[in-house]
Amino acid sequence: MNENEMTPQAQFEPQFVERTGETLSRYTARAFLWMAMGLLLTFAISVLGYYFYLPLYLIAYTGTTGLVVLTVLELIVVIVLSAKLHSLPIGAARALFLVYAALNGVVFSTYFLIFDVVSMVLAFAAAGLYFGVMAAVGYFTKVDFSRIRNLLFGALIFLVVFGLLSMLIPGLAMFDRIVCMVGIVVFMLYTAYDTQKIKAYYYGFQGDDAMLAKASIISALQLYLDFINLFLYLLRFLGKRKN
Repeated sequence: MNENEMTPQAQFEPQFVERTGETLSRYTARAFLWMAMGLLLTFAISVLGYYFYLPLYLIAYTGTTGLVVLTVLELIVVIVLSAKLHSLPIGAARALFLVYAALNGVVFSTYFLIFDVVSMVLAFAAAGLYFGVMAAVGYFTKVDFSRIRNLLFGALIFLVVFGLLSMLIPGLAMFDRIVCMVGIVVFMLYTAYDTQKIKAYYYGFQGDDAMLAKASIISALQLYLDFINLFLYLLRFLGKRKN
């Protein structure tokens, strides 16, 4: 069964112990553990990068080119990890996820040049609270979040397009706070949706231990992206910029 054939409705199937003896709760915890490791790596590198003036060197010597290159590399890693899930060895999947988290850490170090540190801490705490609540909703509720999948994807496209246009049309900045609120709601809902997808992976790949392990990395990546984007929109909405 491929990823497109699995839906979060699989969560309503009765829980049972799979052939490896791993329960759904332990499998879910494994995905969240990898997500937490990725976040820890990202923020550790961002803090170290800021401490050793990495963003200053990056911008001074490359202008925006360095950041663009890092962003492209991140996109390539995500595409490879998502598209090659079936063929990648589990070690390679884990390595790619950690590489992505490390690259993101370098990019994040530049935010210390823009926002007040206290604002970043508050935004991180708020993101953690909202993320935790929505992850619990996604895991325990009987609401099927796959029903709003198309709506969420459409909202995501809107956020991407608005972000690109705002770089070309300065006047769109006046709508930034509204867009940030939309982004916060979208990624809170995506958190619940992606938490439910862990159950779909668990039931969909029964009997294939290798795919179960790799699917947990994909789940970790999806949840990692939900948290990161939630944090960024909260930071833009609540954050105090440096003068």
